[in-house]
Amino acid sequence: MRVIDAEYLKRLLVTNGLLTQDEFAAAQSEATYQSRSLEDVLTERGLIKDEELGRLVAEDNGFHFADVRRERIDDEIFFQIPEDVARTQYMLALSKEANGVRVALTEPDNVELLGLLEKRLSAPVIPYYATQRGICQVLIRYKADLKEIFDRLAKSMEDQDLQNDSAQNPIVQLVNMLLEYGYYKKASDIHLEPSRARAAVRFRIDGILYDMVDMELSVYEFIVSRIKILANLRTDEHQAAQDGKFRFALPQGEQFDIRVSVVPTNNGENIVMRLLSVQYRFVDFRDLGLSEHASQKVRRAVDNPYGMILVTGPTGSGKTTSLYTMLQLLNKREVHIATIEDPVEYEIAGLTQIQVNTRTDLTFAKGLRALVRQDPDVIMVGEIRDEETAGIAINSALTGHLVLSTLHTNDAATTLPRLIDMHIEPFLIASTIHLIIAQRLVRKICVSCIESYKPDSNAGVFATDPHLAELVAHHAGVSFDNVRLYRGAGCKVCGQTGYTGRVGIFELLEMSEPIRQLIMHHATSEEIEQTAIGEGMTTMLEDGIQKTLSGISTIEEVLRVARL
Repeated sequence: MRVIDAEYLKRLLVTNGLLTQDEFAAAQSEATYQSRSLEDVLTERGLIKDEELGRLVAEDNGFHFADVRRERIDDEIFFQIPEDVARTQYMLALSKEANGVRVALTEPDNVELLGLLEKRLSAPVIPYYATQRGICQVLIRYKADLKEIFDRLAKSMEDQDLQNDSAQNPIVQLVNMLLEYGYYKKASDIHLEPSRARAAVRFRIDGILYDMVDMELSVYEFIVSRIKILANLRTDEHQAAQDGKFRFALPQGEQFDIRVSVVPTNNGENIVMRLLSVQYRFVDFRDLGLSEHASQKVRRAVDNPYGMILVTGPTGSGKTTSLYTMLQLLNKREVHIATIEDPVEYEIAGLTQIQVNTRTDLTFAKGLRALVRQDPDVIMVGEIRDEETAGIAINSALTGHLVLSTLHTNDAATTLPRLIDMHIEPFLIASTIHLIIAQRLVRKICVSCIESYKPDSNAGVFATDPHLAELVAHHAGVSFDNVRLYRGAGCKVCGQTGYTGRVGIFELLEMSEPIRQLIMHHATSEEIEQTAIGEGMTTMLEDGIQKTLSGISTIEEVLRVARL
């Protein structure tokens, strides 16, 4: 049952009306061309979620399904299956019940394997079907004590040839383990930071930096050299900044890209590695966190044949993902989409993608000017950084192209005066922009340990600003005494943080005639914002409060990223 072939998936998904024939054929073609699992392509294209596919396969074969990423796993039972067996056979021991041990595996119909498991566990096995992707994400539990493994490998460095590139080299194992651990922990960045005495490894998970492990500087220097070799950087250069990139393959074959930045500091070379998916995982607006009402506004904007849509927010606020989600809607054979990015974070079939290269003087402005001559219907500019790029982008939007781009502004309304500051004529701004999306990312409450509570107006974030309690009560539609909020208690699934994953909070400013008049008269961002709110715009703070009342995030998270 582990091998699920295309014909089986076609019967399961197309015959039952879950996918169209064209959607399935396109995914199958991509999987064949890239020599990848059809299941992976289907989930990454957003056609079906991994857990939904797993549940369908389980039900179709008469088995219970285990979404192992959300399971409360009993460590005492879990570690009874050795790591090498769990990895090769794709199985996990979950918990002990009165009638046996619950085991998740990709072959719940393998009688011989179940027999061996029963001998190993000295108990009857209750088999559950789980997807290979889900099991692989939980296998990192075997490396839960990162510090212990790190120290053991570091000690094994003595009396070994550290220049050896084999898998048995402790330095190779250390770097591989950091990358694998970071991937399964869903870290966006891995920081390696030297100090005078030791060096630290920190992971940025859901926007927050966490200390993971520290090490001797002697070990750190070998790790830096190994990463430089992987990224094709100069190992003999220690005084200049260097940038590189490489692709890393996980034990089960899945791959991801790593963008490497090396910067010299007083204490040695500092490294930051950004982890990037090889393939863009298609998501819809609901996955981003947009309400149905807000999603309709975006769809109206992208339906325009020309004009401009801007996404604003600081670095790491999810702007690129929002742009790619819009491109996903527009990506059709009859539409030519061209992008200029720094860097190209995801390669998408059907798009002409250009990467900024300062060494060859290929800037955003020069790349954009060249793209206009490539007969595009849609142009995506990774970021408007200067007056020249802004001017070309606006002119492109005026001359029959739909232009998508980003700006660094605090909110939607501030974007309009910012463009005027970049010497764009107000009448051009008023006539080209259809929609401005401002956004931030907040951490989501862990569904495994979510709990409700009654907030105290005299404690925590409510004590610092009495207006907040009024605002929350207003959106809840009840008095503050009757408001219920949510938080994560902390559990093994979320690493005791109370959070897993992130979601966006948004404000969408649609261009209207009153706002056009305000732009023409050089109105302030405050005047523009008040008019937009009067026309029905939901602010980021208000969107965040709605998500706290719905149990998606916490009030503390919303206030961390949105102004009151």
